[in-house]
Amino acid sequence: MSKFTFFGGKGGVGKTTVSAAFGVRSANAGDETLLVSTDPAHSTSDVFGQSFGDTPTQVTGYDGLSAMEIDPDAEVEAHLQGIRKQMAEQVSQVVVNEIDRQIEMAHNTPGAYEAALFDRLIHVMREESAPFDRVVFDTAPTGGTLRLLSLPEFLGDWVDRLVEKRQQSLDRYEMAAIGDTEPRVDAETDPIIARLRERKERFAFAGRTLREDAVFYLVCNPDELSVAETRRAVEHLRSHDLAVAGLVVNKLTPEPDPEEDGTGARYLRERCAREHERVEEVETTFSVPVVARIAARSGEITADVLDEVATELPVRPPSA
Repeated sequence: MSKFTFFGGKGGVGKTTVSAAFGVRSANAGDETLLVSTDPAHSTSDVFGQSFGDTPTQVTGYDGLSAMEIDPDAEVEAHLQGIRKQMAEQVSQVVVNEIDRQIEMAHNTPGAYEAALFDRLIHVMREESAPFDRVVFDTAPTGGTLRLLSLPEFLGDWVDRLVEKRQQSLDRYEMAAIGDTEPRVDAETDPIIARLRERKERFAFAGRTLREDAVFYLVCNPDELSVAETRRAVEHLRSHDLAVAGLVVNKLTPEPDPEEDGTGARYLRERCAREHERVEEVETTFSVPVVARIAARSGEITADVLDEVATELPVRPPSA
């Protein structure tokens, strides 16, 4: 079984509930499990009634289950400050002020958010996941997740082009140097090329891990917009050779009792009929199976009902 499990989907479909329930089930099956939230809403703390930070913390009341919540804003800031520090060490003081100006502008640059999160995701997979049998990711909503997962291929090619340009710059520098008055620099000793190659290796690791040791489940609700969004997500994930194991249909309306015939009961039957049509559409037209149907709850999802939800989630943990 794959070590890394991702739950994605449109905002508000219940990814946190499903991923938390899967984490509970995995831990109950005897697997040391880490639940990671990259969703800015950070509902994991609310579900378990316990605060989590950016390091794995044991979930109270659940043996073998730890959780962490990654703060996207903090990751962006740390990512950009890391770039500032590295560049300041590798360029002349003349351009340090310009670097600072560019770094400030980068806070609002499209893609900076995803790139920072992706760096942390790689660190979780490569370093922080070591003590665990299974790592479950409660991802950000579908659009951001797909951009995040598209980065390895794109950034790998981008790094190749940067290395090529840097090598050309070094060659010209050497040609312009006179005698031994300037220190010799080449691709093997240049710190910027070394950094670029290290980044490329990290991206390659991420792409390889996501394709070979990760599985993706998409959570949807039984309504037209959610189904359409999920269809696009399946196609996009598949286009990047990412394994979509199945769909979880969440928030299904409970059927009224047969003898009930009031206004509320008639409304519920009509709603259930529409939802059944959507579920049938998913089951007959999607290329991946529906692996779970989860009924809507009238109250907030907390730890008290996670065990119940987990029993409705027939997604096999690694040793189940």
